[in-house]
Amino acid sequence: MRDFAKLSQQRKVTPNKVRVQRKPVDYKKYLRPLTYAVVGVALCSLVAGVLYGGYRAINAVSLFSLKTLDISPCKHLTRDEIVGLAGVEPGKELLRMNLKQIGEHILQNPWVETVRVNRYFPDTISITIVEREPLAIVNMGFIYYLDKKGTVFKVLNQGDKLDYPVVTGFREEDLASDPKGTREALESTCQLLKILREKGAFILADVSEIHYDKGYGFTLFTASGALPVKVGSDDFSAKIERFARIYRGLLVQLPTISYIDLDYKDKIIVKKS
Repeated sequence: MRDFAKLSQQRKVTPNKVRVQRKPVDYKKYLRPLTYAVVGVALCSLVAGVLYGGYRAINAVSLFSLKTLDISPCKHLTRDEIVGLAGVEPGKELLRMNLKQIGEHILQNPWVETVRVNRYFPDTISITIVEREPLAIVNMGFIYYLDKKGTVFKVLNQGDKLDYPVVTGFREEDLASDPKGTREALESTCQLLKILREKGAFILADVSEIHYDKGYGFTLFTASGALPVKVGSDDFSAKIERFARIYRGLLVQLPTISYIDLDYKDKIIVKKS
């Protein structure tokens, strides 16, 4: 017979327990980076506050107020008109002036091609303007000035000069429906006008009108007798040079001539009426 009491005593195992010593948590190690960050933010805020306060202080005492407005001489715009467009006047704080905005306001005037606005401490604003120069008048329903770059830039008003060559055949709708083609045609108009200013006996003063046709090109009308002179769309220089050689000799025959066609490489057609 088994002795269960002895058996149970043999199975008992003395537990092997080890007591673990816990170390205290070093919270400083974790708080130190956070402390540095807080101090850094505080320092940055302090510096920004000092700088902003200095800026406000400078503005408050108006150390840099506008005294001198230097404007380049202009042919079409008066000084008062430019000052009004710029919206500046003596006494305004130089630091607070938005130079880009001043330039944009001046560019709203159609006579202004480019503008440069500079600030010079302690008390000066400089405005330099390049104006557009009319090369011709374009009749597009309303009458516009055309500059040397082929830009239609201003509707003529009462008092505007009219002593420029007249260009016809263009429409306002063309600027919207075919801007690229219209722009190229206007640039060609300027090339033709330039050649007429420079070439030979037949000059711009002999031309009363330049008509443009999208399918054909250009036709000149003489100041004397409104004689049509067909030029086409290219090789203007050579055509005008050939015509200049015979033009003076044709003057006495103008009443009997229906038109002259220059749109050939090596000849001129004179059609009698």
